[in-house]
Amino acid sequence: MSTPYEWQIGWRYVRAGRAGRRNGFISFISATSMIGIALGVAALIIVLSVMNGFQREVRDRMLSVIAHVELIDRSGSALPDWKVTADVARAAAPQQVLGAAPFISAQVLTARGDEMRGALLRGIVPAEEASVTPLAAQMKDGAFGQLVPGAWNIVLGIELARSLGVRTGDKVTVIAPSGQVTPAGVVPRLKQFTLAGTFDSGHYEYDSAYALVHLDDAAKLLRTEGATGVQLKLADLQQARGIADQIQRALPDAVSVRDWTRTNRNWFDAVQLEKRLMFIILTLIVAVAAFNLVSTLVMTVTDKRADIAILRTLGASPRSVMGIFVVQGALAGIVGTLAGVALGLLIAFNIDVLVPALERLLSTSFLPASIYVISRMPSQPLWSDILPITLISLALAFVATLYPSWRASRVNPAEALRYE
Repeated sequence: MSTPYEWQIGWRYVRAGRAGRRNGFISFISATSMIGIALGVAALIIVLSVMNGFQREVRDRMLSVIAHVELIDRSGSALPDWKVTADVARAAAPQQVLGAAPFISAQVLTARGDEMRGALLRGIVPAEEASVTPLAAQMKDGAFGQLVPGAWNIVLGIELARSLGVRTGDKVTVIAPSGQVTPAGVVPRLKQFTLAGTFDSGHYEYDSAYALVHLDDAAKLLRTEGATGVQLKLADLQQARGIADQIQRALPDAVSVRDWTRTNRNWFDAVQLEKRLMFIILTLIVAVAAFNLVSTLVMTVTDKRADIAILRTLGASPRSVMGIFVVQGALAGIVGTLAGVALGLLIAFNIDVLVPALERLLSTSFLPASIYVISRMPSQPLWSDILPITLISLALAFVATLYPSWRASRVNPAEALRYE
């Protein structure tokens, strides 16, 4: 534990620079080290906040189309009674399951003239689907409202409709994967649907591959006797994996339970890997700035050899001398870290204002909507990121003070005062 006079002298050395040109130069280097730490910490907070923002945007757009949890028959057959399955799930997590809806899912081909595209056909009940996915809730009175049994209407993702070259009212042929056996051989099952409309979720993967029809129409086309799965909406989407495991234990082994994190596992694993690598790379920048304190303290020790010798002759122990320079380096690290946190949070919380202003100033666009879909820079600072950044920066600054402080404690008073 440092004594009050160690803190006082250490703080004076941090502010040193008025007594001469040499001291002023050392103070300049010390200020540069603090600025370096501040910029490194700020950059780390800003980058991770933007990555969190992108992840949140993509997740929200993804979950506007898909449900939090899906219950699927492992064999691909229809569930005996989807409402019974949904009731079992509600009983397994009574406070978490907010809504349930049946569905049928199958890979198909969609065709219009010479254009043909693969798609994921989803049979839904619009009224039930509205309680599970935000997209259905927003469009239940629009295109989704036209999905009625026997009407053979279809709603396509906007990118899929664009690639097929179809508009509302056009006919779209859907070809089922398994055919029917005839005397002439296996003939694929196909049916013409009328395009009732399109949806734009903002997520290219779904906009370019999803085709939605009524559950009864999908059952007739695919020759199933009903829904092959149940979708669930949860109160807390972050607990989806644990709740899915809880529901799985309550259901028979014939039913598979998948949550949204497992359904899109590759994407989330890639994002987490990128975030970890970016954290490591930017932490190295903070480390470089923190270890600049080594040169600052070494120069300070060299400049203050006479002061150290006088303190030693007055009775200061080597431990006290070491404490003075540890305090100096630690204070520089603390000031730099706190300044970096403040700067990083200031930019992260106002990035939606700063980026458009910078775009206007440079007459450019950092995020063209035609390429990135997201046209604004999202940001989401999280304390789970900020706290480790702060602690690592402080730890690096403290470690950087140890060697110069030890050197200061080894100064011989007689040698230091010989030429003074």
